[in-house]
Amino acid sequence: MKSYSVKEISELLNGELVGSTSNQILSPEQLELAQEHQISFIGNKKYEKLWTDSKASVAVVNSDIAIEPGDNRAFIKVNNADLAMSKVLELFAPPHPAFEVEIHPTAVIHKTAVIGEGTKIGAGCYVGPNVKIGNHTILYPNVTVLDECTIGNKTVLWSGAVVRERCHIGSHTIIHPNATIGADGFGFRPCPQQGLAKIPQIGNVIIGNAVEIGANACVDRGKFSSTIVGDGCKIDNLVQIGHNSVLGKFCIMAGNSGLAGSVTLGDGVIIGGSASIKDHSTIGSGATIGAGSGVTGDVDPGKVMLGYPAVEARTALKQWAILKRMAEAK
Repeated sequence: MKSYSVKEISELLNGELVGSTSNQILSPEQLELAQEHQISFIGNKKYEKLWTDSKASVAVVNSDIAIEPGDNRAFIKVNNADLAMSKVLELFAPPHPAFEVEIHPTAVIHKTAVIGEGTKIGAGCYVGPNVKIGNHTILYPNVTVLDECTIGNKTVLWSGAVVRERCHIGSHTIIHPNATIGADGFGFRPCPQQGLAKIPQIGNVIIGNAVEIGANACVDRGKFSSTIVGDGCKIDNLVQIGHNSVLGKFCIMAGNSGLAGSVTLGDGVIIGGSASIKDHSTIGSGATIGAGSGVTGDVDPGKVMLGYPAVEARTALKQWAILKRMAEAK
């Protein structure tokens, strides 16, 4: 079992130690559930009131905290408690599932595939013709990578992930269970002979470096050209990214949100949970789309949009306040 003193953790975080405790720290835990040999954090002033009843011996806190730790307890003051706590979690993180052999004998790897040094491929995986996988990448059991795909270095594909033909994934990227990269875009047109004619989707998907794609998320291939997810983007579970959409760098999409086809996101765009974006819309860099909102057109950089249909946040709040007053008046 891992065990650290409060001084060791404070040095790791380059924090300011306030108070002291004789208790060794065995694990992290949320403030309300923590016990005396655990460390927690206070990332917002509204949670300071929970410290008195918490049994945690140590908390990572922001430098402007207004309370004292108390007897045999300590605070580690840092500039950003949330970011510092991520280092604590890394410190105590258990190891990932182990591989007994680098390439499991039940994995099917085409003779033309190129597998990099130190790459691990689990049971039941399929790697198709002319696939290139970089160094120290991990394919957990039952991953499928079809023809002519490329995957970079130190990327992880969890069980059930499917990467369809001709798609490209960068380095240091994580594809979570059952995500699908490169399924056909949703393209159909009315046709007198067929009812609905399927439009061939002959493009691909390009995913950059340090991207994370959540479980059961879908990134559809382009009708032509590429659907692109830029470096550093973080995509939550159950997200839909339509064909030919282009995401800039460091975008965030929360669970159940979706982009229709040919949507463009600038850098650093945040899409809240269950928000939906109309096809061919452009969302400027730094814009935020609130949870559950429906965007029906372009959004300027830096704007915050709320509602269904989405309008600027201040306008939406005024509308809601008027509706509330009208309801109360009755």
